[in-house]
Amino acid sequence: ANVYHRDLKPKNILANANCKLKICDFGLARVAFNDTPTTVFWTDYVATRWYRAPELCGSFFTKYSPAIDIWSIGCIFAEILTGKPLFPGKNVVHQLDLMTDLLGTPSLDTVSRIRNEKARRYLSSMRKKQPVCFSERFPKADPAALKLMQRLLAFDPKDRPTAEEALADPYFKGLGKVEREPSCQPISKFEFEFERKKVTKEDVKELIFREILEYHPQLLKDYMNGTEKTNFLYPRFFTIRSRFFPH
Repeated sequence: ANVYHRDLKPKNILANANCKLKICDFGLARVAFNDTPTTVFWTDYVATRWYRAPELCGSFFTKYSPAIDIWSIGCIFAEILTGKPLFPGKNVVHQLDLMTDLLGTPSLDTVSRIRNEKARRYLSSMRKKQPVCFSERFPKADPAALKLMQRLLAFDPKDRPTAEEALADPYFKGLGKVEREPSCQPISKFEFEFERKKVTKEDVKELIFREILEYHPQLLKDYMNGTEKTNFLYPRFFTIRSRFFPH
């Protein structure tokens, strides 16, 4: 649906007794519309640090992609396997240190595309680190799970799988059902036209009044039968207030 959650972490994934999952807390979520410029920039201060993708740690790339959420899923996946956070960084620098301790230092090509000069210098001056073998770091984990985790935790966002590709990974063979995993159509910008609308103080009062009426069905029915129209296609608040709340 082209929605970037930007703050995926264990506490934002809800589960019921039947192990059905729901994602919650879309307070930092953003929508990338089809006509969004390729140079789009959003603030880097998103996502809880421990689950934050590398490109969010130092203003790495000029354009975010759904890969930031894929990285977070990889961190959560690792936490499920081990029972503890994978990258519990104390600050941004420490976070990058923990990432490179496991994944090795990024390639020169990746470093060259980092737009934040300080981050670029820091990684360029970092001693060469070799990636740690996941089977040694996670000796009790299923080899197939580790292969998937490596894909999810690719340092360069372009090397991470899409959600559809991750679900098609051999690790989920026999578990996935295509009919239960539909891909949503991209959200239209017209669904967010309400955010562009200029709302006056009186409009806000009217909206609050309408919310109150939701709990008084008969009053709401009388209210809806009014003839005067407004921006919200309802009678003005001050015109009908005295009918329901006489002084």
